Amino acid sequence: MSYAANPKGWWLRQLRTWHWISSALCLVGILLFTITGITLNHAGQIEAEPRIVTREAVLPDTLMDELATGPEEGRAALPGAIASWAADELGAPSVGASGEWSDYEVYLAFPRPGGDAWLAIDRDTGEAMYESTSRGAVAYLNDLHKGRNTGWGWRAFIDIFAVACLAFCLTGLALLYLYAKGRRLTWPLVGAGLAIPLVIALIFIH
Repeated sequence: MSYAANPKGWWLRQLRTWHWISSALCLVGILLFTITGITLNHAGQIEAEPRIVTREAVLPDTLMDELATGPEEGRAALPGAIASWAADELGAPSVGASGEWSDYEVYLAFPRPGGDAWLAIDRDTGEAMYESTSRGAVAYLNDLHKGRNTGWGWRAFIDIFAVACLAFCLTGLALLYLYAKGRRLTWPLVGAGLAIPLVIALIFIH
């Protein structure tokens, strides 16, 4: 059926198609963000025991020269040989990483969803300490919700997900408009969806 023959029918088909496509794309993401919205809202009542792992080692004498030739201060990459040693010896994700250099140490931070880690190497003695903290699955999912320390890939997903949610809402609104005549509660319910959060915000948020 063409647009000219039946404009309303054509629009209905288009809106239904894009509504179910956007709903399929949004389904898992909406479930994730809904659940983590609840866990974030009750973060104080959800107890999590951080798991901390600490490892120590001493940089071999053969690598001390590379440590000494680094910058006296500022941010710079950790030399490849030292980064590989730290990864093998301490389990630090140091390969290709940059850190803060000072005249007495090199410090690298490794933030990630649900935890963090750091590596410090003393430039005089070669003593290295690596500490990794994990705050559990709930903290991991909460950080995904906030986009905290997630990298460009997850941030791109959130943007695409937001566009899909917008399409889902707008096509849903258009379908509500087209079917509103036969459903008298349509606009009162839409109005309630606007009024309830607005009233709560005005009265209970200070």
